[in-house]
Amino acid sequence: MPVWLIPIVYTLGSLVAALALPRIEHALDLPLDLGISAGSALAVQSAIASGMMALTGIVFSVAFVMLQFSAVTYSPRFASRFARDPVLFHALGIFFATFSYSLAAAAWVDREGSGRVPAISSAIAVAMLFVSMVTFGLLLRRLGDLQITNTLRYIGDQGRDVIKQTARSLAPWSGARGGDRATQPAPAPVTQVLRHAGSPRYVQRYDIPRLIGLAQGAGACIEVECAVGDMMMEGSVMLRVRGGAGTIPEAALRGAVRLGADRTFEQDPKYPLRLLVDIAIKALSPAINDPTTAVQALDQIEDLLRRLARHELEDGRLADASGTVRLVFPTPEWEDYLALAFDEIRVFGATSVQVMRRLRSALVGLAELLGEHERAASIERYLRHMDAAIEHSPFDEQDRAAARQEDPQGLGLTR
Repeated sequence: MPVWLIPIVYTLGSLVAALALPRIEHALDLPLDLGISAGSALAVQSAIASGMMALTGIVFSVAFVMLQFSAVTYSPRFASRFARDPVLFHALGIFFATFSYSLAAAAWVDREGSGRVPAISSAIAVAMLFVSMVTFGLLLRRLGDLQITNTLRYIGDQGRDVIKQTARSLAPWSGARGGDRATQPAPAPVTQVLRHAGSPRYVQRYDIPRLIGLAQGAGACIEVECAVGDMMMEGSVMLRVRGGAGTIPEAALRGAVRLGADRTFEQDPKYPLRLLVDIAIKALSPAINDPTTAVQALDQIEDLLRRLARHELEDGRLADASGTVRLVFPTPEWEDYLALAFDEIRVFGATSVQVMRRLRSALVGLAELLGEHERAASIERYLRHMDAAIEHSPFDEQDRAAARQEDPQGLGLTR
């Protein structure tokens, strides 16, 4: 359900309850008495209704100001997550429901001058007020996630989850890796080309089982030309089908690639790294000048790279149960991850001794983790590149010597 429908559902539900419950109480003539006069009950419900509208306006004005602040300070791509957070809209729905219910239920107090107070309906209005107060506290705690430490940890957690899930989801079809267990025939001629039609959209995920099933059913191999996270524009090639005995329905092929207005974490380990780098380089801009935030971002970046370093990265070829390659798609290599994670921070942090030391610490730690693995050679080349950049930096000799020392805290603990 779209998040904007949540407050509407709460409001309609509260109006139905406010119109039905007093009628049921009146029809049953229940012998319940709250011990308050009709005037007092009317004042209480009127105060709840008017107070909830004022509270809603104040709370959500502050919430969206904080969202705007986070978009400027961190990254607009990350702040949009809170703008679409279901918790925010559930809180708005509860506030609307409390206002609507109290206002509608107040119409049944002293109905036709009877002096009667619907006991159950009035008690529910007060209970909804307490629920709204609890929701208000939870909403404030949710907005506390906009603090930089919580923001970086959330992005890091999303990255760790997507790395784990991607490795697990691709495992059943990874027999094609290296060509040892897969049949590798000569490339067949292209029999179908699928192009994007419509407004620009990002590739959010592949439906891998469906694509392999379609290719296997047609006896073909599907080459995916768009990587997860790519922007598809009018006429962009999405898929190519090679070989096969028949034509795969275009609707089935389009349905196997999900497009959306924004990039998502799903199937895209590059995206959390992209967000962390965005936050780091924005912190390093002259307008903000906050290298410590960049160091905190590097803490999460190093952890993600350590996890990627322990995984055998996919070569973009997946096979069916018989070992025949059915799906080919673009995948990043280890050097691509290194460049994404460190290049921009290295460039924008070139004048910060703290950032240089933290970068060296991350690279040395990765080299130690990889040991004799071939990926360690890429780390060594990157370290030499960093040393050359430090040598040509505007630092004096003493600062250059300090910048060449790795420090997991940036500044404070040389090792």
